[in-house]
Amino acid sequence: MRSPQFIRNGETPPRIPAAPNFHSTVSLQKLRRFNLLILLLRVATFCFSLSAALFMATNFRSGPAKWVHFDAFRFVLAANGIVAVYSFFEMAASVWEILKGSTPLPEVVQLWFDFGHDQGFAYLLLSANAAGTAETRNLRGGDTCAADNAFCIQSAISVALGFAGFVFLALASLLSGFRVACFIITGSRFHL
Repeated sequence: MRSPQFIRNGETPPRIPAAPNFHSTVSLQKLRRFNLLILLLRVATFCFSLSAALFMATNFRSGPAKWVHFDAFRFVLAANGIVAVYSFFEMAASVWEILKGSTPLPEVVQLWFDFGHDQGFAYLLLSANAAGTAETRNLRGGDTCAADNAFCIQSAISVALGFAGFVFLALASLLSGFRVACFIITGSRFHL
């Protein structure tokens, strides 16, 4: 009978291969679909926020109305620009996770970073677009839209694109919240 001790008379301990994290093929496909869905939401958020920022930034005419003269429109431009930059980096992190199978930051930090920033930027985008909506409605009631209707239409389009960006960011926030909940319950970001 062998001694329970691994090292006897100068022997080296037997190598026990580390068991890789086992996932079935079905669970790997679910995880891949989940990560691709998050990437799709990040891409949609980026596209809508960038287009809203560009629509607002190019909204100047020869008339007296310019977006720079309205605080709410400056807020819409800044919020959509910030969210577009954030979404770009989150898209890169999602692609990294899909290709490498790990997160760029440590898993706990990445999960809370994604969730916290998704929440914060979603509220930022919602408040900016709500302020832009109120300003657009005020302009429609005054003389500004009568004198320069194209300015008001382009402002409304920018705000609408910003709201679409908010919807996709809010959906991404729900999924990142789901990942945080899975981590709290199972100790892993995987919901499988």
